[in-house]
Amino acid sequence: MAVLSTLEAEIGVLMRRARRVIGERAGQVHEDLPGISYLMLGYVREHGPVRATAIGCAFHVDKAAVSRHVQQMLELGLLDRRPDPDDGRATLLSTTAEAERRMAAVAQARRQRLDERLDEWSDETLDGFVDLLGRYNRLLADD
Repeated sequence: MAVLSTLEAEIGVLMRRARRVIGERAGQVHEDLPGISYLMLGYVREHGPVRATAIGCAFHVDKAAVSRHVQQMLELGLLDRRPDPDDGRATLLSTTAEAERRMAAVAQARRQRLDERLDEWSDETLDGFVDLLGRYNRLLADD
């Protein structure tokens, strides 16, 4: 069906744009922060404190890769590490106050830009788009 080909093409455009924007946002948080680390930092911010294994599971990344990204974020002052009170062998990761400040500034700028770009959309159109996008994401949640 032609409409499915068009859908795939538009999703491809969205994915390419998302990769570019993630890299830009990572650089806004810290000039040495890779895009994947930015996403991991956001995960820790939303779900933390967490173990590194939770990051690996969330991103389907092996332990060594997570460890490299975590170490870099620790060195950049974006993550803190403390012992897990439930398991003395494990550590918990959380975002630093500086990471929180930087991530909040990036999020505010992102929302302002979205607001400006979508200013011409009616509330009804925007609500409908958000609903359809949510339905689409839930439908493909297991992929």
